[in-house]
Amino acid sequence: MRDSFERVARINLLFYLFFVAALLGAIAFNIRPAALVQAFLSPEVLFAVRLSLLTATTTTVISLVLALPAAYFLARRQFPGRSLLETFLDLPLVLPPIVGGVALLLFFRSPLGQWLEGMGLSPVFTAGGVILAQFTVVATYALRLLKTTFETIDPRLEQVARTLGCNSGQVFRRVTLPLARPGILATTVITWARALGEFGATVTFAGATRFKTEVLPTAIYLSLSSVDIDQTVALALILIFLALLALWLLRLAAGIGRENSD
Repeated sequence: MRDSFERVARINLLFYLFFVAALLGAIAFNIRPAALVQAFLSPEVLFAVRLSLLTATTTTVISLVLALPAAYFLARRQFPGRSLLETFLDLPLVLPPIVGGVALLLFFRSPLGQWLEGMGLSPVFTAGGVILAQFTVVATYALRLLKTTFETIDPRLEQVARTLGCNSGQVFRRVTLPLARPGILATTVITWARALGEFGATVTFAGATRFKTEVLPTAIYLSLSSVDIDQTVALALILIFLALLALWLLRLAAGIGRENSD
């Protein structure tokens, strides 16, 4: 029985491996080295890479700054309506990103949104809009992952620190954050990678304007629309490379977690 199960498991694993290899192979077979180098060095591709790195990093920093204290509060406090609140906060996880983009557009047509635009805060179809659209999608990921991280930390360790004279802020900085470091690193990588690949909310709210709101997913869409296969492949390879880098960093963070637990 065990041998049969292991045989089925290996076959399933080979299927997943073949599936991923087939997808990567489809891109590899369309690579023309000379045209690929030219596409890599094109001003449009370089602009999309720079804007993607800038917006994804900014979005990740904002998400972590807001999510860290909020996730800790949810992980440590019990209060009436908590389950309903968490259900509400998890809503962006199950909605298509394009819904977030539509919601942002409608918000800036509301009286409050128009007032913000009158104050000079008009992110629609701008690079700032890219960051806002990314944040709409990834903020909940950061909150959920950090909450899970804090829940794995034994609260008795924090109680001991309080009995030694530490206040809440000192306990969080000196005890909780060091113990949560692997989870925070993993959350950072996942949030950054998710922001980097975000398309639906971004193209809906920030648009797909070349050399203005053109991040990597948008650039792939525009290149494919204009049947520029070489540039499409170049952009896809850049995203694949960045995704592999993110996965490698995630494994490093997981390795740190294993070392700390041993």
